[in-house]
Amino acid sequence: MKKTSNAIRFETKVPLREVMIRDPTALELGANVAKAAKTMCKQGVGSVIILEHNKPIGIVTEEDINCKVVAKDLKPSTVRVNDIMSTPLITVSADETVGCAARLMVKHKVRRLPVVDTNEKVIGIVTVRDLLTVSSAVNDILEELIEINREDTVDPGMCSRCGQMADDLRRVDNMMLCARCREEENLT
Repeated sequence: MKKTSNAIRFETKVPLREVMIRDPTALELGANVAKAAKTMCKQGVGSVIILEHNKPIGIVTEEDINCKVVAKDLKPSTVRVNDIMSTPLITVSADETVGCAARLMVKHKVRRLPVVDTNEKVIGIVTVRDLLTVSSAVNDILEELIEINREDTVDPGMCSRCGQMADDLRRVDNMMLCARCREEENLT
C-alpha cells in the first residue's frame, strides 16, 4: 500500500505545462454558437474558450451547445456564445501541478481547465482525459519497475539460461533462472 501512496504523490507533482494542450481553441465574445460548433468540429475539440479583449471570461462545451441550444430547439446562428458559456471561468497556472488541477476540477465540478500565464493569457488547456493519461502512464511505468525489481518471486517455466523447465525460477538481472543456473553463478 505504501508504494501506491508514493505513486499517487509522484503523479500529482507533474507540472501542468508538461501535460497541457497548448494553444487551445478560442473565440471572441461576440461569436454565435454555430461558429463555436464549427470551430470545435474543425479543431476536433470538445470546448472553446471565450475571450473578451484577449482575456478568458468563459468556456463553451459540447454539453452547453446540446443542453442550452439543441435541446431547446434554438437556431445556433442566432444564439451568442455569451448566452450559453459557463462563467466565471476557473483557470489554473501553468506552474501548478496535476494534483492541483485535479483538486480544482473536483471542487468546481468541471472537466476542463484553461491554463494561464502570469498575465492571465490563455496558453493551454488541461482536461480530465489528460490527467488520466498521465496517471495511467505513470502507473504502468511503476508496475514495470516493481516487476523488474521483484527478485524474490518464484515462478514455474523455462530457464532463460539453460532452457530447462523448472518450478523454482527466480528473476535475476532481468532473466528467469533455475536453481542450478543461479548456483553456478553464485546467485542463490
